[in-house]
Amino acid sequence: MDRSKIVAVATGIISIGLAIAYLLIVQIIDSRGEMLPAPITETLFQGLLKI
Repeated sequence: MDRSKIVAVATGIISIGLAIAYLLIVQIIDSRGEMLPAPITETLFQGLLKI
């Protein structure tokens, strides 16, 4: 194999590995449960109290 083909295969393997790692991380983060929005009223009052 030429050096350029080895570099291309290695780059492809690294790219696929990073893509799979990214998908696994997203699945782990997503499985933690529903994201709850920040309470708007409390943050609004805290902002008014600082003024």
